[in-house]
Amino acid sequence: MAPAVPTTMDRPHFIGIGGAGMSGIAKILAQRGAAVAGSDAKESATAAALRELGVTVHIGHAAEHLAADATCVVVSSAIRADNPELAAAAERGIPVVHRSDALARLMDGLRPIAVAGTHGKTTTTSMLAVSLDALGLGPSYAIGGDLNGPGTNALHGSGDIFVAEADESDRSFHKYAPEVAIILNVELDHHANYASMDEIYESFETFVGRVRPGGTLVISADQAGARELTERVSGRHDIEIVTYGTAEDADVRVLKVTPRGLASEVTILLNGKMLTFAVSVPGSHYAHNAVAALAAGVALGIPAHNLASALGKFTGVGRRLQLKGEANGVQVIDSYAHHPTEMTADLEAIRGAAAGSRVLVVFQPHLFSRTQELGTEMGQSLTLADASVVLDIYPAREDPIPGITSALIIDAAEKAGADVRAEHDMAAIPDVIAGMARPGDLVLTMGAGDVTDLGPKILARLEN
Repeated sequence: MAPAVPTTMDRPHFIGIGGAGMSGIAKILAQRGAAVAGSDAKESATAAALRELGVTVHIGHAAEHLAADATCVVVSSAIRADNPELAAAAERGIPVVHRSDALARLMDGLRPIAVAGTHGKTTTTSMLAVSLDALGLGPSYAIGGDLNGPGTNALHGSGDIFVAEADESDRSFHKYAPEVAIILNVELDHHANYASMDEIYESFETFVGRVRPGGTLVISADQAGARELTERVSGRHDIEIVTYGTAEDADVRVLKVTPRGLASEVTILLNGKMLTFAVSVPGSHYAHNAVAALAAGVALGIPAHNLASALGKFTGVGRRLQLKGEANGVQVIDSYAHHPTEMTADLEAIRGAAAGSRVLVVFQPHLFSRTQELGTEMGQSLTLADASVVLDIYPAREDPIPGITSALIIDAAEKAGADVRAEHDMAAIPDVIAGMARPGDLVLTMGAGDVTDLGPKILARLEN
């Protein structure tokens, strides 16, 4: 079993502790007995949840927030060099640990499953965590979103399995040494860190090279980038490569995905036997995530029929096609999708569940660099909606790029035949949607930024 707290991390200080990845590591360390502290830019439900675990959370960033007895400072790639707490750590000689290194330390002594890919990581990791827990295996997990059931993104479990998202965006997934690695897809994204697909392939090859000898790589047989990667790593003979998908040569073959409203039923062929199970989220995209999770569990020696049953316990993740509520016959659903492939997958899933109803989208682009490279494809994906409202770009960690605005997406959407309009005032969205929606419609708030906050406000306005 893993040590209670890794050496030098018994009194860690997290800069940006409210972030999805950072808060998960902080929670696990606190549950293991560390005296955890940190800071974040603003108050949040995550900060409140951390405090309930005994974590000290400061709001705002200041040098005095760094305790005198802090043993390390944990940062993510989003923390800038001029952060006052980071500067104070340098002045005092306190070790600075990247988030990925901290997470890697938490996996020491355990059987890690690392889930990678341009999109789908959070859902697949969550499916594994929920199903393994339902089977009584007590997994630890660190996820980029809150599970709908336990309502948390991380847990120090009693078993020997650790399930974690493996983030390719800054190459931090090179730090992990999983027993089982899942690669859902390989696509061009994270343009601030990758200049070409060749760089992305090289990065994923490095990740596969970190799989423990005797371990397993579970990888899509359908997605073009994943198939190319499989060819590139096929010379590694000390691991097993298991492919999944609808392709005829897939080791775990998806035979059928049947929509069941906001859920679906999937039938697979595994080792010559058919297996059918339920997935409590809609769409083929999510059904394939479930198949990847099942294949990874089988690689750990868990019977497939047990996993298939346990996967039915998964009820979703916050922001991954999460139903926020219904008002006056209009359902409001939240989607984290911000890459064109994700947007298309979620819109196709909702379109399949809509049963003839209209789908209205409020889309907030995420990052100037992503919009610059993929804005045309984002706009084209909005043709799957009946009508869309596009907000200004959510900058996150980036500075503006001259000439790059949401107009790039809107122009592409209009050229592709979409019904789309711009809205620069987020506060106006509830009124805008109330003027557009009618009973039976589905409203999808979509993006990785603060567009997620609009769901309750839209519902409240629809009620009135």
